[in-house]
Amino acid sequence: MKRLAVLLAAALAASCGGSDTAPTQIAAPATSTETFTGTVQPPINGQGQADAHNFTVASAGGTLTVTLTAAGPPPTITMGVGVGSPNTSGTCVLLSSTSFVSVAASTTPALQGTVATAGTYCVVVFDTGNVLQPVTYSVTVVHN
Repeated sequence: MKRLAVLLAAALAASCGGSDTAPTQIAAPATSTETFTGTVQPPINGQGQADAHNFTVASAGGTLTVTLTAAGPPPTITMGVGVGSPNTSGTCVLLSSTSFVSVAASTTPALQGTVATAGTYCVVVFDTGNVLQPVTYSVTVVHN
């Protein structure tokens, strides 16, 4: 047993020597947290209103979470939250039928997923048919 310990120690010492270069480390993508605030107005001529904010994702393959952290009055109101791409007119066009949800404010992410390509995206908060007065909100987007 003693001989095995000596051989193991010698092998470890030999594997540690002979190279003056440090191992290469791959940096994890930086995480960005962006908080947006705004107001969603009551419907105009029966048309629900929305408020959108752009954000930029630097690299593909990272994660994305969206959390509606505050909304009201009333404090229990349910709002639509979605992720999309801004078009040339400045409208946030939702990415797909699964890129939005209807939620009340919470600390739990409303949306989460993987970013397919780097670029400019938008988060939108919108009336789901129950906004009767201006609703102020806060939404947090975390991406890397």
